[in-house]
Amino acid sequence: MSKGSYSKQVVFSKVFLYFILGIATVLSIFPFYWMFVMATNSNEVINRIPPAILPGDALVTNFTNVLNTIDFFGAMWNSFLVSSIITIGVLFLCSLAGFAFAKLNFKGKNFLFIFILVTMMIPPQLGLVPQYIIITKLDWLNDLKAIIVPGLIDAFGIFWMRQYISSNVPDELVDAAKIDGCSIFRVYWNIAVPVIIPAFATLAIIKFMYVWNDFLWPLIVLREKETHTIQVALRGLIDNYVRDNGMILSGTFWATVPLIIIFLLLNRMFIASLTEGAVK
Repeated sequence: MSKGSYSKQVVFSKVFLYFILGIATVLSIFPFYWMFVMATNSNEVINRIPPAILPGDALVTNFTNVLNTIDFFGAMWNSFLVSSIITIGVLFLCSLAGFAFAKLNFKGKNFLFIFILVTMMIPPQLGLVPQYIIITKLDWLNDLKAIIVPGLIDAFGIFWMRQYISSNVPDELVDAAKIDGCSIFRVYWNIAVPVIIPAFATLAIIKFMYVWNDFLWPLIVLREKETHTIQVALRGLIDNYVRDNGMILSGTFWATVPLIIIFLLLNRMFIASLTEGAVK
């Protein structure tokens, strides 16, 4: 193959790759763009055929209707508080458990880890009734603790951290720290934590988004409007007689913006951590 033909083949491969990535990007962004278009148009324009494909001038009106219908900012604060506390708790507790399963030897370790993996196969809906009974006995109904406490530990988080620590924290480094007199927690905090920052970022993105978007469990245990999370509060925008799609999509759009911000922030930290590790 001549040098010119090889260069043309490389250029064609790059153009084709960027073309595929461009299509994937458009397909990924389009639902969010379409939601924004509907959030900026009136109900009449949304129901028109063909539908509008450009943003309208009803963004402020629709969002004002949202504020007049539900306690939007109060629900957003509840969701942010619950999601942040659960995410921080999961990162700490799951990384601690993952470190124990990856680097410590204790009786029944393999059995306990397999038991944790088995719990991942059980649908969460099967635990709603016993979990609700426990919450009722503790008198935690209509309290954010009913969401926070059960979510502080996560089987997937333990599995994820265990696998990451096993492959990225050398046993020799842990043994050297123990010989130098470090306690188990100090080995975890000073040796393991700096290495697993990328795993923290990935798990934080997954857990924060999962808790933020959770609807079923908050709907069951949070009955007072003052304790509603944003997903439960958005249900109040749906009227049985008049359906204002512009208002509904406006509330949904602004409820999605914090997720995008969190994703971008943690995604940058994830990439920066990988780059830093590669340089080291």
